[in-house]
Amino acid sequence: MSSKQSIKVENLVKHFGSGDNLVRVIEGADFQVDKGELVALIAPSGAGKTTLLMMIGCVEEPTSGRIWLGDDKVYDNKWLTRETRKIRREKIGFIFQAHYLIPFLNVIENVTLVPQTNGVSKKDSEAKAKELLEYFDIGNKARAMPSELSGGQNQRVAIARALANSPEIILADEPTAALDLARSVDVVKMLKKIAIEQDVAVIMVTHDEAMLPLCDRILKIENKKVVSSDVPKDIHIL
Repeated sequence: MSSKQSIKVENLVKHFGSGDNLVRVIEGADFQVDKGELVALIAPSGAGKTTLLMMIGCVEEPTSGRIWLGDDKVYDNKWLTRETRKIRREKIGFIFQAHYLIPFLNVIENVTLVPQTNGVSKKDSEAKAKELLEYFDIGNKARAMPSELSGGQNQRVAIARALANSPEIILADEPTAALDLARSVDVVKMLKKIAIEQDVAVIMVTHDEAMLPLCDRILKIENKKVVSSDVPKDIHIL
């Protein structure tokens, strides 16, 4: 395996249902994402972007194929470990369209929950959380409850939470959907900075073409296959 390889997928297949109700979503995906890369995943609605992300994230079980995360082969026509939750907790940072914050924890408690579960001290996890919250201009909301924040503020907290455990891989499903253009650009630039400085692989699902120039390349689902391409030179941030 290449020392730069962070995600590798071989002949990955995903079907739902069976018989007359069989739905073929992904038919033989093959691609690699290296450490330090920010890769956009694009496709029409319903083409399987989120499903592909969830298979890589050890949430959705593939129908067949192989998945490597870092040095570890985690799936080879079956999960090779029962500890998929541990893999998610230690290796992967997830960012979703919905924020999924725990409503009875305040902002800083939400952000520090996973690092502390992984054994990071309260002092260190809170220092990292405060740094992230300041970056997203919500440092003054550290003790607020999710119900006291706007939708955009809650999404920024969710992004900070995904970055708090210093993951090897970040899987982002429309991470800028609740943000304006300026803040969206800031978020994607931060993801790129983290990819480079921390040697993290980032896959970001997006419908926003304005974000593509900030990415290293594009993965696109076409005819149930995944193809890689360079970012078109005629796309610019507005």
